[in-house]
Amino acid sequence: MRKLLGNTIRLLAGIIACANLSVVDTRAQNYPTKPIRIVVGFAPGGGADVSARVVGPKLSELLGQPVVVENRPGASTAIATERVATSPPDGYTLLLLPSSTTILSAMRTKLPYDLERDFTPISSLVVGQFALVVHPSVPARSVKELIAIARLRPGKLSYGSSGAGSASHLAGELFNSMAKLNVLHVPYKGANEATIATAIGEVDMFFATIAPLLPLQAAGKVRALAVSGAARTSLMPAMPTIGESGLTGYDRSVWYGIIAPAGLAKEVVTQLHGAIGKVVNTPEMKETYAKQGLEPHTSTPEQFAAFIKNDIAQNTKLIKLSGAKTE
Repeated sequence: MRKLLGNTIRLLAGIIACANLSVVDTRAQNYPTKPIRIVVGFAPGGGADVSARVVGPKLSELLGQPVVVENRPGASTAIATERVATSPPDGYTLLLLPSSTTILSAMRTKLPYDLERDFTPISSLVVGQFALVVHPSVPARSVKELIAIARLRPGKLSYGSSGAGSASHLAGELFNSMAKLNVLHVPYKGANEATIATAIGEVDMFFATIAPLLPLQAAGKVRALAVSGAARTSLMPAMPTIGESGLTGYDRSVWYGIIAPAGLAKEVVTQLHGAIGKVVNTPEMKETYAKQGLEPHTSTPEQFAAFIKNDIAQNTKLIKLSGAKTE
């Protein structure tokens, strides 16, 4: 009797499970049937917000549903990230993931989410390289010359950043580490302040984002030596990479991507990934993003997952080297 009862229970459980799977499959096949939200961890108007807002209407055209941006600023993007981590994995709540969030994961041990465990990567969106710039008083005309000068003057040169633990700070730490230099770090309250400090000679060098750098370079206020990515950028095509210029393997950039809560159905992942690829890789979007100093850069969900993992690992190492405070 007990055996029969046990078999009956297992049979009913299997039927219920199959029914649930059928409901999930049907929902995935019909996706989307209502508006989709892209949550952004910054206030309106910044680079992350603009990146989400330019891609949203185009995704809406392809998917047949409104795609709206929801701003959840605060706690260095942790509020927005937790909001998405705890949302249903149904494809209707997505996160615009900035590279700064992988830095946060490396700096803080007590976050209410795990970036690798609690999310489903969809695709990267765009990438923005830094340009290594120096004040004109620094006689270097190449990265090799800058390294040679810094080695002759250990602790005498300085580089600015937009704050301890920022992307520009870690770009400088990687440069110091790979070139075996002692260039002093000077943190500022933001990228604008650090850029101005370099232009007036308060610091010797800075890893600047490209869009605000170009008019300063044209005016002779700073001199760009190289860009920071693995390959040259179409925004400064004649400029060599730092890797080409003597530090083989150097690669630092800012980027944005799209992720969803863990457990998102594969069919929905595939649909979203395909739509993002179609939207981002168009001449119109390339021109739009170029105004922000960004370039379209999409990837498969698997590639993006591996990239996030590697980025957190590199950030953890660089933060440890820099001595930046962690929690």
